[in-house]
Amino acid sequence: MESLSPRRRSAGAAIAAALAAVLATAGCGAGPDAEAAPPAGPTSSPVDTVSPSTGPTGPVPDTLRFTGTTLDGAAFDAATLAGRPVVLWFWAPWCATCASQAWTIAEIEPGFRETVPIIGVAGLGERKAMTDFVTEFELGPMPQIEDRAGAIWRRFEVVEQSTFVIIDRTGRIIHQGWLDGEDLTRRVTALAG
Repeated sequence: MESLSPRRRSAGAAIAAALAAVLATAGCGAGPDAEAAPPAGPTSSPVDTVSPSTGPTGPVPDTLRFTGTTLDGAAFDAATLAGRPVVLWFWAPWCATCASQAWTIAEIEPGFRETVPIIGVAGLGERKAMTDFVTEFELGPMPQIEDRAGAIWRRFEVVEQSTFVIIDRTGRIIHQGWLDGEDLTRRVTALAG
């Protein structure tokens, strides 16, 4: 990820603080669905490993030290993804851009499930609308974390949907922002290679 100037970093922090304030005033405080953690950064510091029964054994970078609950009620631990590149897709159920991207994601995700997992992080909406979105766009087999409280959004300093956070196999964020379907497909294909 590119280094940001102090002015852009300050603007990004101000936007993240404003989003947190909006979420807090909307009654979206931290809840049991997602564990808040320190902000993710481009660095990784291996400290422990994941047991073989929960995922690949290896160093767990800071970027993958978060948990949540999927829309179907299953526990989700990002540490199980350690050692693989990962795409986090931050979306909202009412977002037209997210809807247009959902078709591309539904098409490419099955082919990359084992090599470059794509994980949805649903926020800024109600649970029923989120589950309806997943059903409508046939995203069911793909993990979709329910993040109505915004803990994971804040952790990655995501301030708008649709945002993709691409993490390489070492845990370094190599892209954060919007992508069209063609660019997303190209990047995921390159990471799988």
